[in-house]
Amino acid sequence: MFFSALNLEPYAAKLKRSSPQGTKPISREALLRALLVAPQEGISTFTLLHHRLDQDLWFRYPCGFRLDEPAPSIATLSRVFKSIVDQGLAKTLFVDLVAQCKEAGIVDGQHLAIDSTAIDAYEKKQPKKRNQTTGNATWGAKNDTFGNKLTWFGYKIHLAVDTHSELPVALAVTPANEYDGEMAVPLMNEVMGERKWQVKFVMMDAGYDQVKNYEAARGYTVQAIIALNKRGEKEPPAGISSNGTPRCTMGYAMVYWGAEHDRLKFRCPHVLGKTDCPLGTAACSDSNYGMVIKKEIAEDVRRYSNPHRDTRGWKQLYKERTTVERCNSRLKEYLVVNDLHVCGIQKVTAMAYLNAIVLVASALAMSKAAKVKKTA
Repeated sequence: MFFSALNLEPYAAKLKRSSPQGTKPISREALLRALLVAPQEGISTFTLLHHRLDQDLWFRYPCGFRLDEPAPSIATLSRVFKSIVDQGLAKTLFVDLVAQCKEAGIVDGQHLAIDSTAIDAYEKKQPKKRNQTTGNATWGAKNDTFGNKLTWFGYKIHLAVDTHSELPVALAVTPANEYDGEMAVPLMNEVMGERKWQVKFVMMDAGYDQVKNYEAARGYTVQAIIALNKRGEKEPPAGISSNGTPRCTMGYAMVYWGAEHDRLKFRCPHVLGKTDCPLGTAACSDSNYGMVIKKEIAEDVRRYSNPHRDTRGWKQLYKERTTVERCNSRLKEYLVVNDLHVCGIQKVTAMAYLNAIVLVASALAMSKAAKVKKTA
């Protein structure tokens, strides 16, 4: 079922040897199949993959290898993987499969969630003070849910996930010390810029609370839903709450009353029964409708959004951010993205794409199987 969703012939053609000399060539499509299905089977090394192909005929045959010939050697698997890395085939296949998912309606693409996850490195640990200029593994640190500081030596995988399907649609790998907030713009540029996706909302946690991330999203007419990072934050402007809600002349928080495009409307809380102002409406408005304040989102893209920050609509959208956490969990718990046995950021990135391909191809396979069952 998994292989039914994959047409690997055009990609395998790029892996064929240019010289006809040497031993009888092994099917590159079969090798590519083996490397793709390995994460699904919990196989994290070329040695384990060779052993499985050598010992398990029921595993070898679906991959496309002949049963009367020996299994590919560890060196052969390693060389083919290196060719995949050098040609960037893993990313190309991943992007193509994501496009197929979108065309099939599996991926909606209107709501995205962005976050990162830590992965350990299969490399020699370096002292923290040593300047790392290679772009490979470094020491990273973050706080867990309970505020405990965690450190690791390795990398970060930054994911953009479709919240409808919980499938990854873009990823990047960086050294562990890369700040999360720096990777939101490249991921948005890939999805909304290069692929021209019409995204409506993009959700991120407080680690991405930077003005440039809001502005980058607005550049694609996308609303960023990001939790405020209040550490070291300055006092909000006079007459404005920290979440961007204006206050009336008596100091009461006004009531959000909807938006017209990029303009937010707020009404008098006394008129709407939210407060009991001692001056009533007389101090701020001659109308029974009460005082109205309108704010343009462009005035402060960090505090103002549509829907307004901390409203029910905003909170419901922000909850969708957990989809990227579940996607990260599947990559680490059910696949082998945190048990990689390759060195260097290019190889780690290729392995991350191979793991992500398993999720996307599996969704495609299940969708095709469901359509076949429905028409049967």
